[in-house]
Amino acid sequence: MMDNNTKVLVLDIDGTLTNSRKEISKATNEALQRIMEMGHKVILASGRPTPGMRRYEKELNLCEKGGYLLSYNGARIIDCKTNEVVYQQLLPLHMIDGLYDFAKESGCGVITYLNGEVISAFEPDEYVQLEARINGLPIRVVEQFKEFVDFDINKCLLTAPAEKAPGFEKELQEKYKEFASVYRSEPFFIEVMPKNVDKAASLEHMLEKLGISVEQVICCGDGFNDISMIRFAGVGVAMGNAQEAVKEAADYICPTNDEDGLVDVINRFILQH
Repeated sequence: MMDNNTKVLVLDIDGTLTNSRKEISKATNEALQRIMEMGHKVILASGRPTPGMRRYEKELNLCEKGGYLLSYNGARIIDCKTNEVVYQQLLPLHMIDGLYDFAKESGCGVITYLNGEVISAFEPDEYVQLEARINGLPIRVVEQFKEFVDFDINKCLLTAPAEKAPGFEKELQEKYKEFASVYRSEPFFIEVMPKNVDKAASLEHMLEKLGISVEQVICCGDGFNDISMIRFAGVGVAMGNAQEAVKEAADYICPTNDEDGLVDVINRFILQH
């Protein structure tokens, strides 16, 4: 069991932990190091694949400090100290054929991940290239995507221009409602996740395992896929740069990711308590 005074700070990465240049600022890193030294916990919670989170795990020294990576929007949780998978949910492989066909007909990109690579069914569009760049992962185009994907997958990602993505999102939600959770993490990214997987559901499993009450948890984010954990948390924080729907779900709106918003959160909700 964890001490009742211990806080758990759960941070989305892009647009929350990192600034517009995808970097953790010096002030933010120092504030996080300070609270971890005091015994508080930091969990990174992202739609990114696990390999795309390792850079920030290293920068924050989470292996030594005992943090966690909640990747693929919560479909996998890794203990940074032991590298053990403490929780995982998988997509049913029978969905791959349908997702590929849908993407081909709709002109979407479709990818998954394997061994630190982005596996793409088609020549990568600008959004697939962005996903690879954000995560620092190479793209591997496989012609026989349906046959190739025969391994455990935590997530597929479809890509489409922002004006078309909402329509595709609705179609996929309807088509796969029995098997998967489908939602946008960015206006042009459509995440296809195992059913009932979101950041909040995975955090709940995690807290149970650690013996932590939800009142001790502060969740910070800026995107649509952060809404579940912001609503779930003892304190839900939207970044000043967050989407409007995220701000509406939050208890508190902090300064933006380019104004060291997390330093404000740490001072207000951890150091002053």
